[in-house]
Amino acid sequence: MNPPYETGARAVTVRPARTEDLDAVLAIRNHAIEHGTALWTDTPQTRAEGAAWLGAHLGRGSAYVAEDGGTVVGFGVYGPWKDYSGFRHTVENSVYVAEGHHGKGIGSALLTTLVASARAAGLHVMIAGIEAGNTASVRLHERHGFEHAGTVREVGTKFGRWLDLTLMRLPLE
Repeated sequence: MNPPYETGARAVTVRPARTEDLDAVLAIRNHAIEHGTALWTDTPQTRAEGAAWLGAHLGRGSAYVAEDGGTVVGFGVYGPWKDYSGFRHTVENSVYVAEGHHGKGIGSALLTTLVASARAAGLHVMIAGIEAGNTASVRLHERHGFEHAGTVREVGTKFGRWLDLTLMRLPLE
């Protein structure tokens, strides 16, 4: 039996992102910046910044979009967790769903694809850094086998309040 938040997953197609997905991805990303605490910045990305960010993920083959009826309704990426060479086998994921499309299994479909892609790439661990109050994201990652690795208190700020960061990890091998 599928929980109610996953009932629409079959209608969504997840595919590798392309350059022409930039505007849709940027709209979802900037909405998250302006209205939520998932991205800890107050400044929306410009088109040039978004193109550079997406381009880096496209170059690694680590960017995917979810489409519903030909419309991009979510995206997921993974990339280096830290820039030091000792962390080269560890990646961090990001999954975002467009406003009005939550609760349809889109995040789950994207995360499934990211994990499979990272495994196929021979990576060792996937990390999720989640604002501690984002229980939907924590539950999503738990359903995909991520384990709680710790919470770091008051390491970010947004909308005039301190934010806690929950770290979760998934062994890929």
